[in-house]
Amino acid sequence: MIWEAEFWVAVAFVIFLAGLLYLGVHRTITDTLDKRSSRIQSELDEAARLKNEAMALLAEYRQKTANAEKEAADIIEAAKADAGRLAEEAHAKLEDFVARRTKMAETKIAQAEAQALAEVRNIAADVAASAAEKVLSLTAKGAVAEQLIARGIDDVKKKLN
Repeated sequence: MIWEAEFWVAVAFVIFLAGLLYLGVHRTITDTLDKRSSRIQSELDEAARLKNEAMALLAEYRQKTANAEKEAADIIEAAKADAGRLAEEAHAKLEDFVARRTKMAETKIAQAEAQALAEVRNIAADVAASAAEKVLSLTAKGAVAEQLIARGIDDVKKKLN
């Protein structure tokens, strides 16, 4: 067995392994693997943290977008309401203006009618008085006639005015 090559290969292999153990290569390899494992774990933790931050930012931006859309809808709704209110106010003001103008025109017409009626009454009174004066002057003579004429003229003027 000593003379066989496999024996010496095995002995060399055992010596090689013992040398590696003596030199602490196994600790170096373990430390290197541990460092690499911890580095990979820290990178995974960092990636998870970044993913969580990205998800939080995405949720925040979605919330801001939803809020902005709601605010825009509220602004549009308020603008529509204001426009409707302004249109109603303008319509009400227009109706009020037309009503005032109509009332003013009716007042002017009523004043003109009253003035025309007064003028017609005055003219009618004057004509009636003149007619009565002529009729009485032709039918009645003397002081009695003058007294009747004056009283009749006064009565006609009072009744017509």
